[in-house]
Amino acid sequence: MFRAQLRRALQRVPGKQRFGIYRFLPFFFVLGGTMEWIMIKVRVGQETFYDVYRRKASERQYQRRLEDISETNLHKLIKISMKSWP
Repeated sequence: MFRAQLRRALQRVPGKQRFGIYRFLPFFFVLGGTMEWIMIKVRVGQETFYDVYRRKASERQYQRRLEDISETNLHKLIKISMKSWP
């Protein structure tokens, strides 16, 4: 029942002969723009999607720097210990 109703609704979208399946592109373009607007403008609590994205990116960058520093210090310690090795 639902499948038949959905099929009928999709058949009513104009442009089937000329554009085929691509006649739905404007709908998805508007849907994507709406989702982007929501991610930029709508706040959940105190943050938007992009606030969270920037914070997580910053945390990942900080973590990489810590790993690079600890790796560099480890190499220095190995060099020092190798010099004192008999």
